[in-house]
Amino acid sequence: MNLPEHRKSIDKFDTQIVKLLNERTKHVLAIGEMKRKAGEEIYAPHRERAVLQRVCRKNEGPLTNDSLRAIYREVMSSALSLQKSLTVAYLGPEATFTHQAAIRRFGASLRYAPQKTITDVFTEVSKHRADYGVVPVENSTEGVVTHTLDMFVDSDLQIVAQIVLPVQHCLLANCPRPQIKRLYAHPQALGQCRAWVQTNLPRVEVIETSSNARSAELAAKEKGAAAIAGVLASERYDVPVLDYDIQDNVANATRFLVLGRQCGPPTGDDRTSLMFSLADKVGALYNSLVAFRRHRINMTKIESRPSKRKAWEYIFFVDCEGHMEDRRLSKAISLLGEHCSYLKVLGSYPDSD
Repeated sequence: MNLPEHRKSIDKFDTQIVKLLNERTKHVLAIGEMKRKAGEEIYAPHRERAVLQRVCRKNEGPLTNDSLRAIYREVMSSALSLQKSLTVAYLGPEATFTHQAAIRRFGASLRYAPQKTITDVFTEVSKHRADYGVVPVENSTEGVVTHTLDMFVDSDLQIVAQIVLPVQHCLLANCPRPQIKRLYAHPQALGQCRAWVQTNLPRVEVIETSSNARSAELAAKEKGAAAIAGVLASERYDVPVLDYDIQDNVANATRFLVLGRQCGPPTGDDRTSLMFSLADKVGALYNSLVAFRRHRINMTKIESRPSKRKAWEYIFFVDCEGHMEDRRLSKAISLLGEHCSYLKVLGSYPDSD
């Protein structure tokens, strides 16, 4: 085929794709109407995951699965926006990694509402000013975000999904590296790039900021200033990238939680998060964790935080494999409750991103 013939074929396929996308969307809208009448949530992470897995199984190339997932993410995002004017609150400002994670989960067609604090994200969802919220919970290098864990103590919100975002830190500046005199960085970002900074910018003044986006904003305005931030911040504030992938750990990733009001059904590959506190007596924690061993439940994470209600009283946060509706996990949670003075399931959600 010559060039005009290839282009004619592409035009023909585009016409078919547009028609099929609209036909698909009509079915999505019909399902959304049924969900509204039944009082169910419009967004269904378990169904989204099943769709992405199915289209990837059908993929014979040359498109990669990552490309196909990105395309379908936007297809589903546009359909969601037609079903309901969904608002997603996230820890802002714009162009942060949390913003990037939210777009990765929900696509570009929804309304995003940046919030100043993690508390504000919880509040927006709790007061129904936002349908969902996205907050960071842990980084593979720097550990947990304690503020997020603490917020669950008094919140009735559920964890309905998770987002695991590979974090690529970049050095942004409007000048060559030898001319940099100041480096703006969020403490978490600086901690994840500390060795690189010490090696490559040993005499530069480091100034901590409230966010990666704020770092990029300041670097854009000042001569001789640089920032540690992501590509999205580079584009948003028009600051060139001097160096990519300056994080010390190549496997650096941050896990984010999607906050909502209703969890989905089991998918067969789920994670459940819960929190509990114990009576102050010898062997209390050991005896409580026996529940997971007895019912062969794999705990993937445990963290402790001060309860802030009584001195030396702690709350434990646990992630484990399975869905709270699964028989074995349900029995383990019941047995755990016998040893706890307080127990709350925070949510069950698909385990993979």
